[in-house]
Amino acid sequence: MAGGRSNGATIYEKLQDKILEAGSFRGDETITIPRENLLEIFRLLKDDPKLDLNFLTDITAVDYLGKKTPRFEVVYHLHSLSLNRRLRVKVPVPEEDPEVDSLTPLWKGANWLEREVWDMFGVRFRGHPDLRRVLMYEQFQGHPLRKDYPVNQRQPLVPEREVEDTFVDGASQHKLAHLKGQFPTKA
Repeated sequence: MAGGRSNGATIYEKLQDKILEAGSFRGDETITIPRENLLEIFRLLKDDPKLDLNFLTDITAVDYLGKKTPRFEVVYHLHSLSLNRRLRVKVPVPEEDPEVDSLTPLWKGANWLEREVWDMFGVRFRGHPDLRRVLMYEQFQGHPLRKDYPVNQRQPLVPEREVEDTFVDGASQHKLAHLKGQFPTKA
């Protein structure tokens, strides 16, 4: 546990007045930072050899509708492979302007994770190279993990796309051929 505390102390020493809140629960360090300093702070967390939080494991968001202000928090999970330490970084994001800087300049893997948060929560990532839906289809209206998303809302119908030359398509055609008796079955 001493390693976790020294890691927390080092982070606090390096970031001092940029941390809004800090805590530890069962060895998991968590800091809350303002969105204005996001890129600068993450660059330090990644590049400083004493911290070496070089692996971005996940990005998600939380919607605190009616429970907390600001409404959203973008939550980043970092890991130091060399020091075997983890850090959770929370960034409060207001409902009126749900936008933070993209971490794609620091981690290419942030691309997909940020797209997922955009798709599900509607938080935009400034500077993202290709911010478009990744789980829902382009015509989908709203963001389904927001607490105020109307679950009974009907979505626009889109024509079904033809799927060709894919593994699924090939496997389906092969199975259909077996069902029609075009291929002999094993005895």
